[in-house]
Amino acid sequence: MAVPKKRKSKSRRDMRRANHDRRTAPALSPCPNCEELMLSHRVCPACGFYKGREVVAVERD
Repeated sequence: MAVPKKRKSKSRRDMRRANHDRRTAPALSPCPNCEELMLSHRVCPACGFYKGREVVAVERD
């Protein structure tokens, strides 16, 4: 069984992990009703619509 000859430094370990540990921005898509950006599969916070019908009553200015 293969065993490392030398111990990897914390710097090398952290550089290796850096590729996978970074945060990604949420995928936003435009609302089909009001064109405001929103998270997919959730009620639009701007207009309160989901799948073409009003689910939440939102106060409008």
